[in-house]
Amino acid sequence: MTRNRVRGRLPAVLVLPAVAGLAFLLVPLAGLVIRTPWTSLPTLLGAEVGEALRLSLICASLATVLCLFLGIPLAWLLARSGLPGRGFLRALVTVPLVLPPVVGGVALLLVLGRRGLIGQHLDAWFGISLPFTTAGVVVAEAFVAMPFLVISVEGALRAADPRYEEAAATLGASKWLTFRRVTLPSVLPGVVAGAVLCWARALGEFGATITFAGNFPGETTTMPLAVYLALETDPDAAIVLSIVLLLVSVGVLAGLRDRWISGPT
Repeated sequence: MTRNRVRGRLPAVLVLPAVAGLAFLLVPLAGLVIRTPWTSLPTLLGAEVGEALRLSLICASLATVLCLFLGIPLAWLLARSGLPGRGFLRALVTVPLVLPPVVGGVALLLVLGRRGLIGQHLDAWFGISLPFTTAGVVVAEAFVAMPFLVISVEGALRAADPRYEEAAATLGASKWLTFRRVTLPSVLPGVVAGAVLCWARALGEFGATITFAGNFPGETTTMPLAVYLALETDPDAAIVLSIVLLLVSVGVLAGLRDRWISGPT
């Protein structure tokens, strides 16, 4: 009871800026909800907005699959291997979190573009060109979203009890079998949380996508790009797309509240 009373004493000098900070974050979102044309929502979603929504959902899902395929082994490497310089490698993996997305798009162009370090060989040898295609959207989204998955899975691996893996090894299980049947199931909540965050980040990606994949309706115009374009021609459509992205973000946070944003009561 004493601790609760101490916690309940809020310095008056902190209350006002705290309320102002809360309003600064919530009022714009409330304005978006208020200005949403709810009555015409089905019509707008059924037009070009629906096409952008469909493309965004497909690309974000494919990007998440790519991140799972590459990110889980990378997280295991960072958490369990004795590789020298893991701290530096971990820092490099998290660079896309702080790198401006448009810079990431430029980097992808320089490497995977038709004249890029790797892209020129993909084009010459296999006829594969990623920039300004739907596949390019997937690559751009995976580039900026993968660190969310890697960080989540690595944290789960570090927190997992290694004794179960040691017991499996003493029973004759191979390293691959131990990983599939013991390690991966034990960190599955972390994998799911990281995949959901990865998917949500991919869904909202803009800078790297427009730089690397361009803006071609029906092929590379995802929801964030459609919002940017609709602001000039159809503000109601821009609001509808924005509210969809907002609802997805709130849904992700609500689904992960026990893991990420819950606190002591």
